Amino acid sequence: MRAHQIMTRRVLTVVGATSIVQAANIMLKNHVSGLPVVDHSGKLLGIVSQGDFIRRAEIGTQRKRARWLKILLGPGTVASDFVHERGRKVEEVMTLEPYTVTEEATLEEVVQLMEQHNVKRLPVMRADQLVGIVTRSNLLQLVAELAREVPDPTADDDHIRNHIIASIEKADWGPLGLGVIVRNGHVHLSGIITNERFREAAVVAAENISGVRKVHDHLCWVDPMSGVYLNSEEDEALLRAN
Repeated sequence: MRAHQIMTRRVLTVVGATSIVQAANIMLKNHVSGLPVVDHSGKLLGIVSQGDFIRRAEIGTQRKRARWLKILLGPGTVASDFVHERGRKVEEVMTLEPYTVTEEATLEEVVQLMEQHNVKRLPVMRADQLVGIVTRSNLLQLVAELAREVPDPTADDDHIRNHIIASIEKADWGPLGLGVIVRNGHVHLSGIITNERFREAAVVAAENISGVRKVHDHLCWVDPMSGVYLNSEEDEALLRAN
């Protein structure tokens, strides 16, 4: 299985000049733990994640290094700490040169890279352009389960997946962070919805694609005001069974 077969194509991004307050609100509102940072041409510059907000002066968690350690590390490190703890723009706190994969990276390569470098997300690149993202939280667990049960996706499965994505992504009700996995005609939909009617529309859209045998609903409903979320009935049944 390849990265392009599991990646989320509609990627939430920010630019370097985005304020950290805006970035934090985007992550909270959309229940994502990181955002690729791009320039105005779409070229990847870095990634800002939850980890970049841990050591912040606003909440009193900035690093408190002993004087001898500051001398040992040198003024450059101390200056970098200051910028990371007090910077107001994404470009001042983001991780530069993040680990990435190509569209043709295998699932094994994706997981190995995540584990080796302890990262939760990998931007998917076509040359220097960001075309998707694979995240640990919303894709890899599902894919790992599917990989043990059914063979690799066929060309027909890829064709079905592309048609489903094209059908749903152009709609106003399309789930945020839409994930579509197709195996032997069985479709697994994941992502975030803010209205239960969006769930029904997404399932119907998938069911209407030729070659689809069954649609599995993994869409998560989130209240944008309170942040309260509910799993799909199918996922809740699986959790109870386990």
